[in-house]
Amino acid sequence: MADDILQIFSNFDGRFSKENLADKVADGDPRACAALDHSLKSLDRRISQFVSSDRPIWADSADAVAFLDAVDELVAAVAEWSQLSTDKAFGACLARAEDMLQHAMFRLEDEFRSLMERAGESFELTPPYRNGVESVENIPFDSDEEENELEAVVNDGGEEDQIPVALPLTDYDIVIDALPAGTINDLHEIARRMVAGGFGKECSHVYSSCRREFLEESLSRLGLQKLSIEEVHKMPWQDIEDEIERWIKASNVSLKILFPSERRLCDRVFFGFSAAADLSFMEVCRGSAIQLLNFADAVAIGSRSPERLFRILDVFETLRDLIPEFEALFSDQYSVSLRNEAFTIWKRLGEAIRGIFMELENLIRRDPAKVGVPGGGLHPITRYVMNYLRAACRSRQTLEQVFEDYGHPLKDYPKLDDRVAPNSSLSVQMDWIMELLESNLEAKSKVYNDPALSYVFLMNNGRYIVQKAKDSELGALLGDDWIRKHTAKVRQYHVHYQRSSWNKVLGILKLDGSSNGSMGPNGTAKTIKEKLKMFNTQFENLCRVQSSWFVFDEQLREEIRIALEKILLPAYGGFIGKFHTELGKNADKYVKYGVEEIEVKLNDLFQGNSGSTGSRK
Repeated sequence: MADDILQIFSNFDGRFSKENLADKVADGDPRACAALDHSLKSLDRRISQFVSSDRPIWADSADAVAFLDAVDELVAAVAEWSQLSTDKAFGACLARAEDMLQHAMFRLEDEFRSLMERAGESFELTPPYRNGVESVENIPFDSDEEENELEAVVNDGGEEDQIPVALPLTDYDIVIDALPAGTINDLHEIARRMVAGGFGKECSHVYSSCRREFLEESLSRLGLQKLSIEEVHKMPWQDIEDEIERWIKASNVSLKILFPSERRLCDRVFFGFSAAADLSFMEVCRGSAIQLLNFADAVAIGSRSPERLFRILDVFETLRDLIPEFEALFSDQYSVSLRNEAFTIWKRLGEAIRGIFMELENLIRRDPAKVGVPGGGLHPITRYVMNYLRAACRSRQTLEQVFEDYGHPLKDYPKLDDRVAPNSSLSVQMDWIMELLESNLEAKSKVYNDPALSYVFLMNNGRYIVQKAKDSELGALLGDDWIRKHTAKVRQYHVHYQRSSWNKVLGILKLDGSSNGSMGPNGTAKTIKEKLKMFNTQFENLCRVQSSWFVFDEQLREEIRIALEKILLPAYGGFIGKFHTELGKNADKYVKYGVEEIEVKLNDLFQGNSGSTGSRK
């Protein structure tokens, strides 16, 4: 502020230069006190008529010029003779001068406030609406930026007292002037005198109190509520989601339009006085900036329930993209703390995102393995986790940034050290979650008493996992080797199912005896009929049970059936052929199923029912 005052003095004439002041002091001129007294009386008459006036001085431009000239002379006189204040006579004169200066500054402060208030009322950003749409031509722009257009603001209901709602704004390359150019020039002239008179802070406070109200009203018109962190934490999540939507819009408008416009206005009003401009800008924007940051902070330190991830990602990305604006706007001594706070909260949001993934891990671990899904169908945890990860990986670049900055070392993920090649921290995180899901599903498969049904369950869920991972950002993170490995796992489950379920049936159809397939000397008609009866019983039981099982994927279901047909139909056909050979014409009355009928029965497998089909989405 001292530098600002010194700059003011340099604009006056040479009488008040440092050199002439030194000469006056050194000479100790006895006429100086009388001259000063005479000057003060003259200035008192000129200034008092304006200070005591009830009408605004700036209502008449000639009065404004005269008052400012008198203030300039008073400021210069005080500055010229202040070094002689130790002299008793000079001290009394200077006390009178400082008292006059204080009254003049108080009146300038009132005029400054009055100019801002009158200009603000007549130069609103949102003037009266006509047919619900604000005319763009009523919005002020600097003369060299008049080609820019601000998005119209509409009144939702058409009533005059209804709060207007801003239409979506996509072009933020807008700078607005909230005051007329003439008013800005008048404010600058007043500010220049107040800074010179040592009232720079008072001028800044008056300025900021007026402009702060404008910013607060602007945020309110954008739909943003003033909420404490505690109030945000008490809100239902649905309400917080709606508030986040409004916060994103308000943050972009504030950091890209409103705050830069306020910075520009401060620089024009306090042109030449950077300290006063910086202080004023900080006082104007601090409250609104803290309101925006506090909400983001409330989101960051709130619940880390997995369903909150996507909205928290929105807040993280918005704040990340606005960090350059924070750095550009809030870098001076008064406002640098706001920039630092924005960066801290952005990092805190990253920690919240990582915490949500940890909570997802806990959710998978805690999901109980008590009752099996009917028919061995898809388990809800599989659907939830896979759809969740697919949706999350649509924000892959953001998640990469979050986990690269704060990724856990590989040693924190058991079993992965030897398996995972050097990859991104996000890839390791996804691999670990898949590992937890697979372990959970394997535990759940043991709930089934029938081993074959356990393998159907693992086939269903394994196939779903592979399908959801393929052709997605999730699959790209896990890698082609992971996809191939888990596709092979599903095939292995298929082999285990077939062996555990159908090998016993196939064993019945094996023909004893020589390599040519004859029944041999011990093969009696009675033994053949018993084998056929056993086959029919076990086959029917398997078909009855497995027709209620469910395979969600039509292609997988077809693959299982075709594989069964390839091993069962030839074996059954060979057995029936030998049966006819041994029993001749009497064979037909013992054969319950032909080969075609066996095939039909196999086609009825894995149809499931409404309670076991599950969703494949």
